[in-house]
Amino acid sequence: MAPDDRHRSALVQLSVPLPICHLNGQYLPLSEARVSPLDRAFLFGDAVYEVVPVFGGRPFRLRQHLDRLARSLEGIRMTPPLSHPEWNELCRELIERNGGGDQYLYIQVTRGAEYGRNHAWPDGLKPTIFAYATALETASAQMLERGVSAVTAPDTRWSRRDIKSTALLANILLKKLAVDAGAFETIMIERGELTEGSSTTVHVIAGGVIRTPPNSARILPGTTRDVVHELAIRLGIGSDSVPVSESQLRAADEIWLAFSTRGILPVTALDGRPVGTGRPGPLFGRIHAAFLEYTRELAGTPAL
Repeated sequence: MAPDDRHRSALVQLSVPLPICHLNGQYLPLSEARVSPLDRAFLFGDAVYEVVPVFGGRPFRLRQHLDRLARSLEGIRMTPPLSHPEWNELCRELIERNGGGDQYLYIQVTRGAEYGRNHAWPDGLKPTIFAYATALETASAQMLERGVSAVTAPDTRWSRRDIKSTALLANILLKKLAVDAGAFETIMIERGELTEGSSTTVHVIAGGVIRTPPNSARILPGTTRDVVHELAIRLGIGSDSVPVSESQLRAADEIWLAFSTRGILPVTALDGRPVGTGRPGPLFGRIHAAFLEYTRELAGTPAL
């Protein structure tokens, strides 16, 4: 199926990196950054990462992102190479050197390089710390007004999805399924239950209640997902962390995607069929407005 006008722009947009990156304590042009081909991230995907949105020069939910980074590092048996305040300073400097304003940061920590290729890593490796910034592409007015489409597929990933690993081959193949179908996202099903999207958390709304699968090794604990839950409490909307069956997903009144780079998006078509009325639902409008207000509330406050 070829993409329709509603989704074509979403499929062809490419992120545009900003010019200055951080690599192992140095700030330099991204075009000049070099990492050893023997780095274990290159050979094995032996690394973890975070993506942190930045609004008005301020990292959004930085503590929560750094907490998740620390959990991911613990999951692969690495000690965080920097403390939260040190990460905060790195982020502040990188944001400033790239002009401030709205952007997002990609932070990656690898186990480092050795002279050779050994599955079991030797002791004493020096981690590689890499970070760069990209212009923040917020959701377009068309996406917010008309929603996006999604397809479903079996979840084919490994069993430790709570670790934000750079080994994303399964995710990118699943995302490509969506693009090939003219859709924005692939929503995954495992043993008859919703897990998540290939790069998003999925929220299912029915009877005025927001439901999303509970945190476990089966899904990545989403930072924007937590914001949705907190905003729902503010607005007096029911929000539950419970298993969601495939039948509940397909019968939903509304479906939302939550992710760091674009916030919250409504899904208005699933596998070619309309979700609810086929237009963004009333609860989405309330949550989206509350999300924008929340980002404005945080302006000028400390990131940590």
